[in-house]
Amino acid sequence: MYSALFTHVLRRLDPEVAHHLAFRAIRFAAATPLLEPLLRRSLAASGPPVAVLGRTFPGAFGLAAGFDKDGVGVRGLTMLGFAFVEVGTVTPAAQPGNDRPRSFREVDQRALRNRMGFNNEGAAALGDRLRRLRATPAGRGFVVGVNIGKNKVTSAQDAPADYATCARLTAPWADYLVVNVSSPNTPGLRDLQSTDQLRPVLVAAREGADAVTAPGSVPLLVKIAPDLADEDVDAVADLVLELGLDGVVAVNTTIAHDLGPGGLSGPPLLARGLAVVRRLRARLGDGPTIMGVGGVTTADDARAYLAAGADVVQGWTGFIYEGPFWASRINRALAADRTGAAR
Repeated sequence: MYSALFTHVLRRLDPEVAHHLAFRAIRFAAATPLLEPLLRRSLAASGPPVAVLGRTFPGAFGLAAGFDKDGVGVRGLTMLGFAFVEVGTVTPAAQPGNDRPRSFREVDQRALRNRMGFNNEGAAALGDRLRRLRATPAGRGFVVGVNIGKNKVTSAQDAPADYATCARLTAPWADYLVVNVSSPNTPGLRDLQSTDQLRPVLVAAREGADAVTAPGSVPLLVKIAPDLADEDVDAVADLVLELGLDGVVAVNTTIAHDLGPGGLSGPPLLARGLAVVRRLRARLGDGPTIMGVGGVTTADDARAYLAAGADVVQGWTGFIYEGPFWASRINRALAADRTGAAR
C-alpha cells in the first residue's frame, strides 16, 4: 500500500513538500485520542531494553537528526516505532536555511540528497518545546537526543560559543547531545572536524551543558563525516578519549558523489558507514558509545552496524522509501535477536 502511495502520489511532490505533509499526518495521528494508543500498542518499540549512555532505550533503532529539526513530532515518531528520536540540527538563532529547492530524491539508489542548511526555529524555541514535552508523564519517558550546530553567519573562530549556547538552552531536557561538525551544507562547518578546531568546540559544548545541569550528567557525542580519511577518524577517536566524551555518531551524509550540491544519504553510505564504525570501535575500545547511522534500509543493515561495533543504530532515509511501519519492523527484528540471545 505505501509503495503505491509513494509511487503515485508522494514521488510526484517536491521532496520537502512531501516531507511536511507526511510529518503533519504523523503529528495528527499522535494527537488523535483513539488512534494514538492503538498505533502505539501495535508499533512502538518493545522488547528487551538497551542500556546506552546511562539511559534505558526501549530498542536499538532510532531516528537520526534531520527529520524533526524542531522537536515537534517526538510523540508521533515514537508511536511509529522509533526507540529514540534525535532532534535538530538546531542553531542558537533561528535561520531559514538554504534557498529551495534543497532536497532531492535519488530514486534509483533509494537515496536522498539535501542541502537544507540547518533550517530551524532556534535553540530557545526547541528548549521550550522539550521543556513542555518533559512536563508530561509520557514525555518524560521518551528518549530524546539533541543535535546542535552553529549558525551560518558564525565564523569558525566564534563557533565554540554557538555550541555552548545550544547546549545551555537544550541540555536540561535532552537525554544526550550531539555536536554536529559534519554537515556539508553550512560553509566551513566540516573544517571544525580537524582536532585543533574541534577541541574548543567540544569543550565549549560540555561547559554549556554543565552550566545548567549536574556536571557530566548529559552525555555528549560528536557526529563525524564519512568522507574523513582514516587517519582523521583515528584523530577524532583519540580526542574523544582525551576529553572523556561519551561517544561518536557515525556517519553524516557524504559529498563523495557527482549528483549535484548537497550531502547524499541512504544505501550509498552503508559500506563506508560500517567501515568507520569498525575503525572507531577498534580505536575506542569498549568504553565510548557508538551510534551507527548511514544507509540502513533493512534489519540486516542494522545488524551489520551492531556487529561492526555500534551500540545502537539510527536512520531516516529509509523512512521515506519504506513507509510508516519501517522503524517498527526493524526494532521488532532486533528485539527478537536480543530475546533469542538471552535464552
